[in-house]
Amino acid sequence: MTRISTPRRFLMCSPTYFEVSYEINPWMDVTLATDTARAVAQWQVLYRTYLEWGHTVDLIEPVPGLPDMVYAANGATVVDGLVYSARFTYPERAAEGPAYQKWFADAGFVTHTAERVNEGEGDILMVGDVLLGGSGFRTDPAAHAELAHLTGREVLTLELVDPRFYHLDTALAVLDSDPAHPFIAYYPPAFSPASRSLLAERYPDAILATERDAVALGLNAVSDGRRVVVAPAAVDLQAALREHGFEPTPVDTTELLKGGGGAKCCTLEIRTAP
Repeated sequence: MTRISTPRRFLMCSPTYFEVSYEINPWMDVTLATDTARAVAQWQVLYRTYLEWGHTVDLIEPVPGLPDMVYAANGATVVDGLVYSARFTYPERAAEGPAYQKWFADAGFVTHTAERVNEGEGDILMVGDVLLGGSGFRTDPAAHAELAHLTGREVLTLELVDPRFYHLDTALAVLDSDPAHPFIAYYPPAFSPASRSLLAERYPDAILATERDAVALGLNAVSDGRRVVVAPAAVDLQAALREHGFEPTPVDTTELLKGGGGAKCCTLEIRTAP
C-alpha cells in the first residue's frame, strides 16, 4: 500500500547535561565514559531530520542535574490536546515530570497531574484510536485506567517481561497511526504470553522484530506514516520496513543509548495544539 506522511509536532530537549551518573536500567553503566558533545551532535542530526521533513519541533530548556531530560518522550503523554503528566518511578528523574508539565502549561495546554506512576510516552503509545500502555517495570497499570478515564479512549495494558526493554517504546514501534490501517512493529519475547496473544489478535500483520533489531533499540523508532527514523544497526527492521512501503532513515543515537534511549525516547509527540 502507499504510505502517506502526515505533519507532526514534536517536543525535544537538548542533551546539554547528558551523562550516566546513576543506573536505573540495564543499559546504564556508570563506569563507561559518556561523551556529551557527541550526544549533542547525534541529537542535532535527529532534530534537523524532523525539520527537513517539514515537521514542527518545539524545544524545552534542559535543566542542570537532570541528565535524562533529553528523553522527552518520558515527560508526558499528549492526547487530544490534553497533557497527562509523567510521574516517575525513580527519584533521580522525579523532577522531570513537573518541568515538562510547566512547559505545556506555559504553552497554553490543559494539563492533568497524574495520580499514578507513569513514564509518559515511554510506556504509552497511540495507535489509531487506541492507546497501548506498557507495564511491568516502570508504569503502574492503574495509570492506564486513569488515562482511559481522562481521554475516553481504550487503553490496552501490555506487560513487559525483559528488563532490557523496560519501556514499551523500546519493544514496540508505532509505524502508522491511521485508524483505518494501524500498523506496528514489536519484539514478541519482550512481552508476557498474554500480551503477545493480545498483540497478535489486534495487529496480525505487524512486523515482528528480530533480537538483533531489539538489542540495538531499533524499535525505539519514530514514524510519520511513511518515513521512519531508525537505529542504523537495526538492519532486519529496515529491510522489513521497505517491504511494507516505508522509507527507513538511519540516525545514529548510540551515545544516547548509554542512557537506555534512542530516537523515540528523544521525541515527544504533541497531538493537537491549543
